[in-house]
Parts: sequence; structure tokens; C-alpha cells
Amino acid sequence: MTLRGAERLRQELKQLKSEARPNVIKAIAEARAHGDLSENAEYHAAREQQSFIEGRINEIENRLSNAEVIDVTKVQAKGRVVFGCTVHLEDQEGGSPVIYQLVGDDEADIKAGLVSVSSPIARALIGKNEGEVVDVTTPKGTVSYEIVQVRYI
Repeated sequence: MTLRGAERLRQELKQLKSEARPNVIKAIAEARAHGDLSENAEYHAAREQQSFIEGRINEIENRLSNAEVIDVTKVQAKGRVVFGCTVHLEDQEGGSPVIYQLVGDDEADIKAGLVSVSSPIARALIGKNEGEVVDVTTPKGTVSYEIVQVRYI
């Protein structure tokens, strides 16, 4: 995962531990104060939310402990497309230019230009160099892109 992706996960983890977890504990305590727990919808909803929060905390902690965090700014690939780089592409059939950063599966957000390294476009680009033309198979058919620029930011 990229340095930015790891930082985003750390921020989410901090928010879950410092805000969400204490809030749900307080909600459970308030619901318990209302009496009979077997028919207390607030209690059951708070417990369900607590279960979700604890699961998410465990998931993030596992991802961070098992992840290999790559600082893209220190990559010396000399114009070659590698994980974490930002790629400027130009559609060979007159389409508008696009810019993608190749990131881990957890970080992918196509609307923000973050493309999963396991996506078809990323797999087609990995290992190619600036100036090369790459054919990418998409649901709409095969699209040819020229790699205009590769940046490591």
C-alpha cells in the first residue's frame, strides 16, 4: 500500500478508537439503564454498532501490520510504470487524457483517479515505459493508451 493509503487507515483507526468506540460504549450504558434488555431495540442496535466498530478496528490493525508500505517518492524506476506511480495517459482514438495513480486494492477509488494495481488497466500498464502505447481490454472493448508521463509523487 502507498504511504498515503497507510496514513488514511491510521487516521480511520484513530477516529474509531478515540471517538466511535467511546460513543457506542456510552450508548450501550444508556440503553442498559432503560431496563429490560430483551426488548430494548436501542441496546441491540448499539451492540450491533459496537460489533461493527470492533470488527473494523481489527481489520485495519491487521491490514497495517501485514502491509508493505511503499514511499512512492523514493522509487527510482526511470519512467517505468510501477506500483504507486502516477500515470498520464492519452487515448489514441481522440479521447480525453486521463491520470491514474496505481494503488493497493484497499485504496482504490476510480473517481479520485486511484486505480487498483490488480485492475485490468493497471495490469496492462505495469512494467511499461513512457512513450509506449498499451492496449487495455475494458468492458467497452479494447482501448489504446499512450503513456505520456510517469511520475513518482
